Amino acid sequence: MRRLLPDLLVRPAALRRRHRFAERFLLLVLALSTFGGMFTSSPPSTARADELDDAYERQDELEKLIEKQRASIKNLAASQTALSGKISDTKANLAEINANLLAVKIQIVGMTVDVARSQAAVDELNATAATLDAELTRIEAQETQKASELEARKALLAQRIVESYDTDRTPMLETFLSGDDFTDVLTEVGYHMDFAEQDLELAEQIQEDQKVLIVLHENVVLARAQTAELHRLAADSKKLLDEQMKELNAARKELARLEAETERLLQQQEAAYAELLRDKAAARATLKNQVEAEKKLGSLIDKLVQQQVSAGGVPSSYNGTFQWPMKGWISQEFGCTGFSWEPRVGDCAHFHRGIDIVNAKYTPIYAAGPGKVLIAGRSPYDSAWIVVIAHSSELVSWYGHVDNVKRPVVEAGQYVKQGQLIAYEGTTGYSTGPHLHWAVQLDGAWVNPRLFLSR
Repeated sequence: MRRLLPDLLVRPAALRRRHRFAERFLLLVLALSTFGGMFTSSPPSTARADELDDAYERQDELEKLIEKQRASIKNLAASQTALSGKISDTKANLAEINANLLAVKIQIVGMTVDVARSQAAVDELNATAATLDAELTRIEAQETQKASELEARKALLAQRIVESYDTDRTPMLETFLSGDDFTDVLTEVGYHMDFAEQDLELAEQIQEDQKVLIVLHENVVLARAQTAELHRLAADSKKLLDEQMKELNAARKELARLEAETERLLQQQEAAYAELLRDKAAARATLKNQVEAEKKLGSLIDKLVQQQVSAGGVPSSYNGTFQWPMKGWISQEFGCTGFSWEPRVGDCAHFHRGIDIVNAKYTPIYAAGPGKVLIAGRSPYDSAWIVVIAHSSELVSWYGHVDNVKRPVVEAGQYVKQGQLIAYEGTTGYSTGPHLHWAVQLDGAWVNPRLFLSR
């Protein structure tokens, strides 16, 4: 010991500090083992655990919100795709040679509702993106604060370690051996142990802060990515919605134009009917004659069809579809009508048994489908010129009011193809102006020609 003591006294300061550190650590362990029951550490604070739980809970909430929004985005994309299809169909319907304006109007009403729903979905996307923007700002601030706290605690711990082991404190063994009172010894040892416990607790706090910081950073990354995605999707959806609304408005304008044109044609017909109805007796007689002439012509056509069927001139059934026989505007649809010129049928006081198509005089008229011409010329029972085609033993199409100057270009007994020119629009017979009365009979009953159109 005497030989070692001078060597110890001449050791460098750094070596002496390491020696004191080893000495203190050995005595601290001895003290802990001796007085462990007297200096138990307090349980860690639940605040740190709660903070970590809160970070995880917020992460779960973000993931649920994102998952919900993904489902909404998927539904919005599907609805916008369907809406684009409906708009295309409506534009095609409006571009048809004879648009069904009532059907188009119903389509536009439905699309208006679809647009409103899409707008609400886009607004929800923007609202969710704004919510995530605010959440991102909050989490980023929380991450910055937590990072600052972590750095401060790391610096504090480093400082405490330096103060604990690199300063000239009275060695614990010297205190233990030189103390007059055992209480003073315990007090000094307790001070060192309390200091170690504080360091340990600070180290644990740093570990918990690092865990919280990791989760907070994950939340920031998650929120930032989803916010950017939502903003992009909302912008794309809004752009598509604006285009759809533009197309929908264009369809509304085209519908209004067609309705105005149809209304103009209807007013012309109404004026002509009003002129005829001024002499009520003559009007009743004319209507009666029209109905009787139509019945007689119907009976004649039935006989002609049977003759052709017996001779093998027409097939027993028709498996194809029809096309529109003439370009123009629909002035009157099939079914119940407000025109008093039409006869009563069933519950309808006035029933129109075909579709009236209006265009300039001499507009070409084409066969709606392939078949055999039964009549092509003036009706035997009134002044109307007409073409009638048998498509099968059960299906017959009528083309009324055709022109008598540019006479029909087909003859009775002639086979025609679908789309073949058969006559020109005129105003013969009981007519208030140039138009084509297109009618279809199925098994002798009047049916809506639209039922046989391909679209």
